[in-house]
Amino acid sequence: PKNATLEACDLGKGPGVVKGAFVELPRYFADTNKVQDLESRLVTCMATLQGFDAAAIAKTDFGKGEQVNVTALATWIAAESRGLRFNLPQGHAEERKSYEIGKRVFFFRGGPMDFSCASCHGVDGQRIRLQDLPNLTKNPGDGVGFAAWPAYRVSNGQMWSMQLRLNDCYRQQRFPFPGFGSDATIALGTYMGVNAKGAASIAPAIKR
Repeated sequence: PKNATLEACDLGKGPGVVKGAFVELPRYFADTNKVQDLESRLVTCMATLQGFDAAAIAKTDFGKGEQVNVTALATWIAAESRGLRFNLPQGHAEERKSYEIGKRVFFFRGGPMDFSCASCHGVDGQRIRLQDLPNLTKNPGDGVGFAAWPAYRVSNGQMWSMQLRLNDCYRQQRFPFPGFGSDATIALGTYMGVNAKGAASIAPAIKR
């Protein structure tokens, strides 16, 4: 039933355990046989525990319908791990595979501008429009990049989840938008999250 709670949702630490879950995601889940990030895992729980249509939520625009609740839940769950240090698991073969795919996606250049994620986030000291851009290839990370989302985006007055942040990065690269919870976005999250090992989560944060 859609009025059921998510108290039994397993985010990787056991049903209902929230604290510490965010800093270990994305990770492999045996029940879906997939590596999932926080948002895609929440949608799985909303479908299995509450009867929502996962495909319909994935097709809903950010900031509308159930996507509002997904972002709100992700923000609260991230806040419960604020100050904890990232330590994504890499023990399962699918987790290691996701990391390697994410690394390839991060450095893939294409589109009309020949951009990649690494164009902005692959070196130290990169600066665009008076903003210092974090180097997301570093290990251990500094917590400024991956560890700072979800965040309140001052420029448009909205909370942005990691899925929305990646979606906008693809827009800036002039690439087609990736699907919500796609293998590519989760692999990117795995790559950046593993590289952020040891960095303290500062989410939710405030971004310009």
